[in-house]
Amino acid sequence: MSSYSLFCIGNPLLDIQVTNGEALLEKYSLNANDAILAEAKHAPIYDEVVREHKVTYVAGGASQNAARGAAYILPPGSVVYTGAVGNDDLAEQLKAANKREGLDEVYQVKEGEKTGACAVVITGHHRSLVTDLRAAEKFDQSHLSSAAVAPLIDAARFFYVEGYFLTHGTASVLELSQKAAAAGKTFAINLSAPFIPQFFKAQLQSVLPFSDVVIGNEAEAEAYASAIGLPDVKDLAAIAKEIAISPKTNASRPRVVVFTQGAESTILVTSTEPDSPKVFAVKALKDEEIVDTNGAGDAFAGGFLGALVAGKSLEECVETGHILGSMCVGQVGPQYKWPKVQVL
Repeated sequence: MSSYSLFCIGNPLLDIQVTNGEALLEKYSLNANDAILAEAKHAPIYDEVVREHKVTYVAGGASQNAARGAAYILPPGSVVYTGAVGNDDLAEQLKAANKREGLDEVYQVKEGEKTGACAVVITGHHRSLVTDLRAAEKFDQSHLSSAAVAPLIDAARFFYVEGYFLTHGTASVLELSQKAAAAGKTFAINLSAPFIPQFFKAQLQSVLPFSDVVIGNEAEAEAYASAIGLPDVKDLAAIAKEIAISPKTNASRPRVVVFTQGAESTILVTSTEPDSPKVFAVKALKDEEIVDTNGAGDAFAGGFLGALVAGKSLEECVETGHILGSMCVGQVGPQYKWPKVQVL
């Protein structure tokens, strides 16, 4: 059986993308740059976009996007991903996209369930994500100890989970993160969306002690600061420091906190030097080079993780994240250049 360096878990989703979606934002009361779970009032959006708009189907799901990014830059057989899908055409589309980038998956297939979908409403350089988890939120923790998955977890040296998974799968995340900490392995988590620290604060706080790498963007950092009552919710360095120095189980390595800010600089703080934030400039793209920002944050995470797995310095990890992030915004949806570009 293959031994993968990086094991990722998340909600596998097929993105249904539509551009010039201003009217949809208004109709469904959506924010231009946001990520939410669909409520009953959003239910018609999935059929409506397919019926009335030109849509692009792209393999999505935050952790799966990042896993594909890491697989893109690492040798074949380096990255494996799990999550729950239905036994349907959407799952087949996800498998085909993963195969192209070199990502292997060990999905839990839920018979009779539909694979999760995400309506991606693009307006200008913003994207609004409306997710219906479907099969994804029915992931069983027992899948982690199945014959197909348990050996992969034992062999992996790095683990990655999206914050979105905490809406339903905290027990699974705790099992993985605690195993990683006990074995001195590296566990990374992405805050994923402002609503995670806002409404799933307890779940997030339960996992943080076992997390070695915490990734987020400025909106998620702000939501975290608000949730825990920090005085200045705009001071990214202070928020990163707060997370960096919070209690940590695995003392064998420092905690690393990375906050991206789109085209603005990226901030990195470690628990060993919490008062010395490192700031990395982002090479600004021209307007015409930006095709689609959906998945750019996941691409950054994939680049950062891939470089980390490859033994690169934290500085190189951030730069690799920037390279993959800018590559992604030049494509439609969370995809990477083909034929492959040598990144590492």
